[in-house]
Amino acid sequence: MQEILDAILNDASGPELQALPLPETFRAATVHKDDVELFAGMLSEEKDPKKSIHIDQVPIPELAPDEAVVAVMASAINFNTVWTSIFEPLPTFLFLDRLGRESVWGKRHDLPYHIIGSDASGVVLRTGSAVRNWKPGDRVTIHCNYVDDQDPTAHDDSMLAANQRIWGFESNFGGLADLTVVKANQLMPKPAHLTWEEAACNALTNSTSYRMLVSPNGAPVQQGQIVLVWGASGGLGGYACQYVLNGGGTPVAVVSSPEKVDLMHELGVEHVIDRKAEGYRFWKDERTQDPAEWRRFGRRIRELAGGDPDIVFEHPGRHTMGASVFVTRRGGTVITCAATSGYMIEYDNRYLWMSLKTIKGSHFANYREAWEANRLICQGKIQPILSSVYPLEETGEAAWQIHQNLHEGKIGVLCLAPEEGLGVTDPALRAKVGEDRINVFRRHA
Repeated sequence: MQEILDAILNDASGPELQALPLPETFRAATVHKDDVELFAGMLSEEKDPKKSIHIDQVPIPELAPDEAVVAVMASAINFNTVWTSIFEPLPTFLFLDRLGRESVWGKRHDLPYHIIGSDASGVVLRTGSAVRNWKPGDRVTIHCNYVDDQDPTAHDDSMLAANQRIWGFESNFGGLADLTVVKANQLMPKPAHLTWEEAACNALTNSTSYRMLVSPNGAPVQQGQIVLVWGASGGLGGYACQYVLNGGGTPVAVVSSPEKVDLMHELGVEHVIDRKAEGYRFWKDERTQDPAEWRRFGRRIRELAGGDPDIVFEHPGRHTMGASVFVTRRGGTVITCAATSGYMIEYDNRYLWMSLKTIKGSHFANYREAWEANRLICQGKIQPILSSVYPLEETGEAAWQIHQNLHEGKIGVLCLAPEEGLGVTDPALRAKVGEDRINVFRRHA
């Protein structure tokens, strides 16, 4: 791998990279099939990714005609990395087994280890015989929609495909490794003004937020609308606030500390609620919610923004959905993409049907949406929300930080990149955008 890394750092041409031999094995962050019972009987919060994530040497898989081999310079941690590492809600080996039964190429994924990670930036080293738009030497970011475009259900909107998967979660050969093998339709241009680690942290959460708040497939923000953003300093919420601001809306950010309030103000968000400081307790106990707290929360939103939210950007799930449905304005929309606090949702349906509200599900993004979200990053109109960076060897610790909600924004992971700060090829655009804007989350970490 050192020869490949040296060539990349020396800006080798595509033919030069093509001429270099690929290694037989490479480093990768993995979970093992033999470990699926490692945390049996433990509460979710007690399960430690540091015990289940391994750094192994693994063989490089055979390249399919529609795929590319990418040297991964940097990657990032997502909640699905945590779920994979604690084997919840299901061991991801069940996903790999299903993929393995679909085709000869799918069979490669059904292994006793799972290379994890659903974000990456890097350099194309090889392309399959059917790849048209990419070549060795291209600097890329990778989005995580893994879909078979021969399936008719994948067309119109590939997120509705019957066999749609998330790369590195429901497929193998993910981004937390020195090399990855991905479909060509996962590749996008790397933002030239960003470092490898800054470029690597965007694709999954930025694309998800784009679909939710910009795309017609979500609940697109209109000028003047009020949008309540849960977890506004996290991996999804940080992009959501930027899209609301860019679209002429008014974000109301919900965070959990005074420091995160300051972060939101620096990001340009005027209205911020510190949920811990204001002591909201939406649940009296594990089975009973407290409508009085919903009402108190709604009053606070109106005090700040002058009205009820037109859209609620919802992803915590069980802990917040009852409040989200209640505070949404009459005829408004709760757009939801996750359930990090629990999947079994409860809300008072009277506040939904009698006020003609909508709950709409959203999941990642199709290739067009991911491309457009990445294009905004490339133009400097949306900023990365990277807060800290770990080496590949400490992937378990990085996942633990996410699992325990000890982070802000996104946590990056250096793979082949030997240090932070490398990979910028358009310093003029970087200067124009401004280091303060690009690094706002890192300054508050």
